[in-house]
Amino acid sequence: MATDFAKEYQVFEEYIIKNNPDSNIKIIKKAYDFAEYHHRGQKRNSGEDYFIHPIAVAKKLSEMKLDEATICAGLMHDVLEDTPVSRDEMASEFGEEITYLVDGVTKLKNLNYTSREEKQAENIRKMVMAMSNDVRVVLIKLSDRLHNMRTLEYMTRKKQKQIADETLEIYVPLAHRLGIYSLKWELEDLCFRYQEPDKYYELAEMVNVKRREREAYINEIIDTLSKSLEDTGINYEISGRPKSLYSINKKMIRNNIAFDEIYDLTAIRVIVDTVVECYTVFGKVHALWRPVPNRIKDYIAQPKPNGYRSFHTTVFGDDSKPFEVQIRTRKMHKECEYGIAAHWRYKENNTNQTAFDDAMSFLRRIIEWQQEGGAKVDNQEFMDTLKTDFFSREIYVYSPRGEVYSLPMGSCSIDFAYKIHTEVGNSCVGAKVNGRMVPLTHKLKTGDLVEIITSKNSNGPSRDWLNFVKSNQAKSKIKQYFKKNDKQENIELGLNAVIKDIKKYRQGYKAILKDEWLDKIVKDLGFPSQDEMYASVGYGKTNAEQIVQKLLKFESDRKKETEIKKPTEINKVNTNSSNVNNQVKVSDLEDDVDVKFAKCCTPVPGDPIIGFITKGNGISVHVKTCPNIINSKSPERLIDVYWSNSKEDKFPVKIQAITSNGPSILYEISKMMSTFNVNILAINAKTDQDQAIVDLLIEVNNMNQLSDIVRKLKTIKTVENVYRIKS
Repeated sequence: MATDFAKEYQVFEEYIIKNNPDSNIKIIKKAYDFAEYHHRGQKRNSGEDYFIHPIAVAKKLSEMKLDEATICAGLMHDVLEDTPVSRDEMASEFGEEITYLVDGVTKLKNLNYTSREEKQAENIRKMVMAMSNDVRVVLIKLSDRLHNMRTLEYMTRKKQKQIADETLEIYVPLAHRLGIYSLKWELEDLCFRYQEPDKYYELAEMVNVKRREREAYINEIIDTLSKSLEDTGINYEISGRPKSLYSINKKMIRNNIAFDEIYDLTAIRVIVDTVVECYTVFGKVHALWRPVPNRIKDYIAQPKPNGYRSFHTTVFGDDSKPFEVQIRTRKMHKECEYGIAAHWRYKENNTNQTAFDDAMSFLRRIIEWQQEGGAKVDNQEFMDTLKTDFFSREIYVYSPRGEVYSLPMGSCSIDFAYKIHTEVGNSCVGAKVNGRMVPLTHKLKTGDLVEIITSKNSNGPSRDWLNFVKSNQAKSKIKQYFKKNDKQENIELGLNAVIKDIKKYRQGYKAILKDEWLDKIVKDLGFPSQDEMYASVGYGKTNAEQIVQKLLKFESDRKKETEIKKPTEINKVNTNSSNVNNQVKVSDLEDDVDVKFAKCCTPVPGDPIIGFITKGNGISVHVKTCPNIINSKSPERLIDVYWSNSKEDKFPVKIQAITSNGPSILYEISKMMSTFNVNILAINAKTDQDQAIVDLLIEVNNMNQLSDIVRKLKTIKTVENVYRIKS
């Protein structure tokens, strides 16, 4: 049944006016009608009308008390992406401000991405660039992601996991850095629900079982504190604050404890009118209950870099069970719920500009990084820097002048030096932490007072520093130094790195370093010359393995050409057909029909196969179990095919190895492959602290050879499992 959006609008308008009585309803109604018209007929996976989603996004933005331009952009945030409306059309109807906000959250189209990860990186990069100029872009994107996560049940299990992983990796840290805790906590729990559903529901049940006992305990605490505050004249509110399932699970893992060992499942929150009253309540709390040592955090006197302000203290209850008390003003509470969105309102009203500037510090750091070269790095380095330098857990250290600097956890004195300025890093020769001389590799912790000692006679950074620094920005600046100052050395280092990697696959290397092949690779990678390419490898920007795999592919292609030209092969080849026609025969058709292997399932001799008659492109050969064949809506276009390949024919096939992480994984796999005389066309490895996933594209003669390779790979100590990837 279609939604009556004219009726829906009445409810929507009431909601907008309730949150912001001064809103320009006329422009909001125009945006509502414009978006509804262009999304008309589109459906979500749930089967409901698509425009339900933009309405939900706009409501969330209204709840944050954002302006009408943001609400209009929320209503139209998918119009440029999912409808024929152009940017110019929208700008002529709604002006540049609203159009910029919509464009900032619109995914890029019509680009040739090599992987899903690259596409994700490019779109996130676009959003980050846009939000650096206008923070409302990311507020729209966060609201969009929240509603998508709330309705994730209608996606496939694979898609649920992908979206939850991306949300926890990118959008949760964004919400945290911008201080929007209400949104952050809900996103975390939703991610947990779809990443580990069994654990999520098991934990939810355990929390529910203890709910009454916990509520009684909290009510007792609230009653005791209320009686103590009765004669103070303070206008206060006290409430229990349940701990999220995600944070409970995280604490259990971090401290290696069982659920029954967690006592602070609920904290209490006291909200008052003034800062002075916050400290009065704090005194009352400590008069009633004994504080837990080293668990007092005064974020009022020393706010977090994202603008968060509150007083936290953990105390022992009457039964010696610890519980947390948070104390803040009503204004601080609103800022905590909506973070930078609350500060945006202050900016619009020209009040509390300092609070807004503090909240913008995170975005200013991104802008500075982009100006210092971050805008020019490739997508992989961009994402690595974003995750490591801006989204990871942080420490906060002080300069001798009392300035606070945030660094990724695990950072050393060198990271701090480059955080201050590139030249400070390049000329640093020593460091003092809390007045004591320490090595430059000394790891810092929150609260450290750090002084960097520099010298004009410094020889510059050492390449070894790349092994110690934690922040990608420091790594990038060190690499830039060597790129600029040691080009010839970098060229030699790069060439040696390429030769070393070639030797992992074969004994000799000179035959493969052909100028014609190298010139093609130079052009593919966008370098002006071979020297520039080798220099890039030398200072660490380009991976030597990337070049080697291209060289191996050229060598493999040359071998194929040589084999085809042999006289014994010419007799077998039908000059009117492609090479595939010699490997597969088609029933009931002439030999000169064009036959191609389907890329979705990459058949190998021994696989049960079937042909699909395409429109204008001959016959596509699939494995019979290929989802595209099983789900085909045109069974009349299927045709019998059978194998007729020769021993010399090679077939590309994808396999994936799951291994424990270690320094020689690729070497062991490559060494094993060489015993089969198998060409590796491409290799890609993804690692975390404990595990590695290695994707290989190899050429095999038939299924028997593939089975032997898989069986042999499983004998490698570090390999946990090996799969063939069919789609």
